[in-house]
Amino acid sequence: MSIYVVGDIQGCYDPLRRLMDHIHFDPAQDRLWCVGDMVNRGPQSLETLRFLKGLGSAFTGVLGNHDLHFLALASGAFTHSKKNTLQALLNAPDCQALCDWVRQLPLAYKEATLVLGSLKKVLLVHAGIAPRWTFRDALKAAREVEACLRAADYQDYLRGMYGDQPDIWNDTLSGMARLRIITNILTRIRFCSPAGQLDFNAKEGLDAAPPGMQPWYELVNIKPNRLLLFGHWAALDGKTGIANVQALDTGCVWGRCLTALKLDSGERLSVACGGGL
Repeated sequence: MSIYVVGDIQGCYDPLRRLMDHIHFDPAQDRLWCVGDMVNRGPQSLETLRFLKGLGSAFTGVLGNHDLHFLALASGAFTHSKKNTLQALLNAPDCQALCDWVRQLPLAYKEATLVLGSLKKVLLVHAGIAPRWTFRDALKAAREVEACLRAADYQDYLRGMYGDQPDIWNDTLSGMARLRIITNILTRIRFCSPAGQLDFNAKEGLDAAPPGMQPWYELVNIKPNRLLLFGHWAALDGKTGIANVQALDTGCVWGRCLTALKLDSGERLSVACGGGL
């Protein structure tokens, strides 16, 4: 059995299926993890969700900001959108079933597994974690949002999740302000200050860092027996320079490639967005 972790798919169904063929993925034996943003921007969000849902227990994914946006649109919690690439998904007869499935996915997932021959605790998030957060802190915070998503009144959370404030984590936060900052850390973080203040304007590469800001992963302390995997930041092209914090978004939806990390060997396998390996 092998575990493959795939970067942001964003509705790029055809590259996803070619990647599955390339790695000889067998759902009876292998497992596929995804760092979120399964849908939106790409042309086939509906087909992507149907495929991933159909993998059953062979699939594990965390929610990204685009996945949450889909839930908001599908539930009517957010209506001010052109919908664009999500329209076929929103109009599909199984949209509600897919929405219910997506709502059950976590915002952070941890599992102990073999990585390069050593047992490591692997944390999967979409964008990142806050400075000074441990894996346990991230999982605990994620559970708060997940409880809202799985509740009968989940639309209330989806209506309130949008916005950039508060922009710094504080344990004393409560209510929607607390849920929003947790959501933004786990699904939108790129640059932040050493104190943990978030910047949502800079979305390019490292040379776009605002004054006093750094990539979030330079400000976290990950123990050697741990591995943190994330997506979201396509401008990094899958590179952090830190062995136990690895980026997996290699910009498939922007015309580059879709990448899967094979955990046991550390091998990265990719397919080009436009076809070919």
